[in-house]
Amino acid sequence: MKTIYPKELKTQDLQAILQGAVAPRPIAFASTVDKAGKVNLSPFSFFNLFSANPPILIFSPSRRVRDNSTKHTLENVLEVPEVVIHIVGFELVEQMSLASTEYPKGVNEFEKAGLTAVSSELVTPPRVKEAPVAFECKVNEVKSLGEGGGAGNLVICEVVRIHLDERILDSKGVIDPVKLDPVARLGGNWYSKITSDSLFQIPKPLTTLGIGIDQIPDEIRNSPVLTGNNLARLANVEQLPSAEEVQLFSKTEEVQDMKRRFRLDTESWLDHLHRWAKEELESGNVELAWKILLQKI
Repeated sequence: MKTIYPKELKTQDLQAILQGAVAPRPIAFASTVDKAGKVNLSPFSFFNLFSANPPILIFSPSRRVRDNSTKHTLENVLEVPEVVIHIVGFELVEQMSLASTEYPKGVNEFEKAGLTAVSSELVTPPRVKEAPVAFECKVNEVKSLGEGGGAGNLVICEVVRIHLDERILDSKGVIDPVKLDPVARLGGNWYSKITSDSLFQIPKPLTTLGIGIDQIPDEIRNSPVLTGNNLARLANVEQLPSAEEVQLFSKTEEVQDMKRRFRLDTESWLDHLHRWAKEELESGNVELAWKILLQKI
């Protein structure tokens, strides 16, 4: 394990480590205006959701590392404390990247990136017509985190109006992550996108009181086959199958066949048992996995 002391690194080297490790990061495609009404559009990957009541988004236009200068977006929200934050779908990623070009102040990135500006309803900055989601926001506060190059500036934004492209909604009116197709930022020039194959669900332990990994029998908890993820899924049950259920399952042909094959080889019995349970766990069949793991030869 390599240990790094941030204060011993140059800022640009530390930034590369931070951005490479804290990833993927959502992107705030932010539209702002200055006091003269000139529009700016720029993406920021130091961004996330921080509250639902009130609805708060925060993004951070950091000072430039190379010369400690500030970005037009930061200057604009200090003059006109309003912003429209857009979520970027894959079909906009190249135009979003183009808008990040450091054009001189007053240049309209909507025009440079070939995007359509439409009027917002409650704030002054226009919004991007092509974006699948747009949050009209009032800026509640701008909090500086430092004065040196690379220092962040937290722009704390309260959402006052939301615009959703209906094409990203499922039949229940909920945002479908595949239809949203959001892109995210990693380190260097790397981005990531959502695909059906990359999506998975994990049952949240909100309504259940899982037994915990510490309550899993030692021969299962110390398995060389089962991973930490597998054990955590097992531990998210409130109770184990009953002895009667385990006994009934032991009479299935598959279990009986395994017992015949490995009656003289306990090590192979456990290995096959745990591999079978692992397959069922990764298919979401937790109860079945427990019945498998609780079998005795």
